[in-house]
Parts: sequence; structure tokens; C-alpha cells
Amino acid sequence: MHVLIAEDDARLRDVLARGLRSAGYTVDVAARGDEALDLLLLNRYAAAVVDWRMPVMDGIDVVAAIRSRDLSTPVLMLTARDTPSDRIRGLDAGCDDYLVKPFDFQEMLARLRALMRRPSATLGVRLRAGALSIDPAAQSASVNGSTLALTPTEYAIVELLVRRSPSVVRREIIANHAWTDSLDPIASNSIDVHITRLRAKLVGAGVRLEPVRSVGYRLVERGS
Repeated sequence: MHVLIAEDDARLRDVLARGLRSAGYTVDVAARGDEALDLLLLNRYAAAVVDWRMPVMDGIDVVAAIRSRDLSTPVLMLTARDTPSDRIRGLDAGCDDYLVKPFDFQEMLARLRALMRRPSATLGVRLRAGALSIDPAAQSASVNGSTLALTPTEYAIVELLVRRSPSVVRREIIANHAWTDSLDPIASNSIDVHITRLRAKLVGAGVRLEPVRSVGYRLVERGS
């Protein structure tokens, strides 16, 4: 499952991202409200955890913006606000649930699971590019019906590139999306090594992974 964490507190954001990745989720992160909105409009998330107070754009305005565009991504709002009027305002803006800081991480996980069990959160749609098919719910990829043997990191990279195709994905976004440990994939050549391995596994998929010098990579269909 692919989720978004939008939180401006770097320490809390890192704790939540690491915890969710350890629980088996694919995680994107945002530190500002406008960044969160861009990601929500670009990607299909199983759920989003959004802080009320963020730079540039408050979380509640982010939620109102995606609802105005008919996006049904389930949203769990994090906030220090705990008055009835605040809760009503958050729910009226389109939040699906509400968690007051400080909170227990296991409770947050339980609330996310409950949100993602709702019919609107079902990820039945496959992502496709050429003969490559991505199943976000199963975290698997296949070419012409044959399942690819991908490591978790390889899967995270190829899913991200397909979601963003044909746009260029910056190296730092690939690193934040696909790596959960202390390895610095930007300073090392880890991203490039994984891209090379993916190219070998994607033979016959009708796509190519193109480097964009000093920026990142993009996935495009052959012939385009």
C-alpha cells in the first residue's frame, strides 16, 4: 500500500515514515502543504496522514483542495487542536479521521487500516506502461502476464517511475521513496546500480529507463 506522510516536524516525519515502511507500506513524505498537495494530485495513495499546521499551506486547506477536485483519498488529520469546533472544521473540510498529538503509533496504524478498508480506498486499478503492469495492492509487477522477480527496492523504484511517467523523477525523490536505511543512495551509485538491474529485468516490457543528467530518471514507452 502506498501512503503519504505530510508533516513539517522532521523528527516526527522520519519516525512515522520509518514505522510505516517497517509495517510494509510504501511511503512518500512532504514537509510543506503545497508539496503534499502536488503529491496527492500526482499519485494514487491508499491513504494520507496530514498535519494540520504546515508551512505555505495548512493541511486542512490541502484536504479541501483535493476534495474540490473529487479525489477520495482517505485522510487522517494530525493536530494538537482538540476542541469540538476544530474537529467539526476538519471533518467538514473532508478529513476522514482525526488524531490528536501526542498519539500512539499503533493507534495510528489501526486508524489507517480502518480507513483503507473502506470501499473508496480500494486499489483495484493497475498501472500500465507498454507491456509492463504494476499492481499496487499486491506490490508486484509483470510483463505480458509474467511476474517479475523484483526486490522491494526495485519494485519501489519502478512503481514510482511508472506513476510519474513520462515526467522526470529527481534522484532525491527516488532515494526518499525507495530506501529506508542509513545508506545514502544519492552520494553512492546505488540508484544507478538498481536502475541497471531493472533495465535487465524489463527487457521485452516496451519501456526504457532514461537518465536525465544531474537530475534523475524517467520511464517512457518505446517509440514515444
